[in-house]
Amino acid sequence: MPTTSPVHRTVRLRAFEPRDAGMVRDLATDSYVPLTGSLVGQASTEQALAWIGRQHDRLVTGTGFSFCVADLVDDRALGQVGLWLAGIADGTATAGYGIAPRERGRGLAAQALTAVTRFAWSIPELHRVELSIEPWNLASLRTAERAGYRREGMLRSHRLIGDRLVDMAIYVTLRPAGAAADVSS
Repeated sequence: MPTTSPVHRTVRLRAFEPRDAGMVRDLATDSYVPLTGSLVGQASTEQALAWIGRQHDRLVTGTGFSFCVADLVDDRALGQVGLWLAGIADGTATAGYGIAPRERGRGLAAQALTAVTRFAWSIPELHRVELSIEPWNLASLRTAERAGYRREGMLRSHRLIGDRLVDMAIYVTLRPAGAAADVSS
């Protein structure tokens, strides 16, 4: 994890802690979340804690960074944002985000995505961060645009979500000229 927590406006990114299990359980009430990751729907406290453990494992295994999105003032868990490094040899990472249902509607996902993207530029090998978003997900498309991502195209039948292949809109941001390792603002 970075030595300084990435920050943007009202959120800070930090490691998950056991006290975040309530937020994780709230996130698990969204029926879409279990289709796109390892969090089971309607997770119990034990399942939420196991999911938190898997988030820590992502850094250990080199898969990437999974951050808890926390309120800058009271450190309350609000959601999750990740930077996945499978394409780092090509200078590319992917990002993903999810805000707990009770915390939505305040622009937190865009703030978290901005913070994790700024953090990405502290990794010298990266020059590109990509998002894959289902075209029907208007809130996520707006989040990407608010965080400075631009639509690059559409990949047809690109990803298996649940039991069907779905199209994905690809949004991208490129390393700004002279991007430094500053992850706060």
